Amino acid sequence: MPALAPALAPALAVARSHPLALAVLSDRPPAPSGRSAVSEPTAAPAEGRPIPGLYHHPVPEPDPVRVAEVSHRIKRWAVDEVEAYPPEWEDQFDGFSVGRYMVACHPDAPTVDHLMLATRLMVAENVVDDVYCEDHGGSPVGLGGRLLLAHTALDPVHTTGEYQPAWAESLFADAARRSYRSAMEYFVRAASPSQADRFRHDMARLHMGYLAEAAWAETDYLPEVSEYLAMRQFNNFRPCPTITDTVGGYELPADLHALPAMQRVIALAGNATTISNDLYSYTKELDARGKHLNLPVVIAEREGLSDKEAYLKAVEVHNELMHEFEAAAAELAATCPDPRVARFLRGVAVWVDGNHYWHMTNTYRYSLPDFW
Repeated sequence: MPALAPALAPALAVARSHPLALAVLSDRPPAPSGRSAVSEPTAAPAEGRPIPGLYHHPVPEPDPVRVAEVSHRIKRWAVDEVEAYPPEWEDQFDGFSVGRYMVACHPDAPTVDHLMLATRLMVAENVVDDVYCEDHGGSPVGLGGRLLLAHTALDPVHTTGEYQPAWAESLFADAARRSYRSAMEYFVRAASPSQADRFRHDMARLHMGYLAEAAWAETDYLPEVSEYLAMRQFNNFRPCPTITDTVGGYELPADLHALPAMQRVIALAGNATTISNDLYSYTKELDARGKHLNLPVVIAEREGLSDKEAYLKAVEVHNELMHEFEAAAAELAATCPDPRVARFLRGVAVWVDGNHYWHMTNTYRYSLPDFW
């Protein structure tokens, strides 16, 4: 049993108002037509506005007490335990608002310790992305070797006694490996072996997506839209919602997680949220150095559309993925009426909405294009 399994009944009330939750597990009817099914926030709403026409669900404002505690703890971990970033990056770390992000995505986490499992992994994944791939010295050149060595911080090397010490020492060689190593150590202490291996598998998927994008950058290849969407199924948020049960203090058994229908739901959730990221980060990426692929850019160039037309088409792609995700989840809940399946599906749906909330409200990082 996971080390952080809760002794009390599951804290699920905060997620029951989600429209998908009503389809998969609920003991009350949906809110009347025309009224929000989401409870009124207890604090002033954060800044930011949604992309016009983007299909999404509003969420309650995350618990400010938890946000403050997670924000404090994660900064101490990043600074004191793993030295994830130099002092000159402090404003960017604060602007990431990772505490608000994770509390919004995991409202049913029984404790702050559970929230920290997801928060450390989120920060570690972003350190790898920044220093290996993108913003802070990242490069497609040699990325495969760097990612492979970083992945061993998640999936340990089993080698001979002569070479084991050198590998173990390498895990402290840079911020990316230090962050992965520490975040994974916390995670495996709380997760079951099956949950930990599931996460490793999804991180391998993520790294494969990084490598595909890097290969295109090295060869100056502009993918077809279908190819780009295939890459984004791997280079996406999937590792985050797939741990929603660990963060919630329970476990979806491996045989239920491996169901093809469940895998489709998780893939669609990752795909939809990743296209949402493409849309909210569009102007940020246009201002970055070099050419950065995102769905509107690929659609514009491959289909001969204006920037605005391509962006609006990308919104349509996101919306279709969201509808497919919700339909697939509802169908799975109906055909597999196991309460553990229903709880996991609800957790993934709430994660999707929390992820949108963070993108919409993080005005430090994101601003919308002037297309309306």
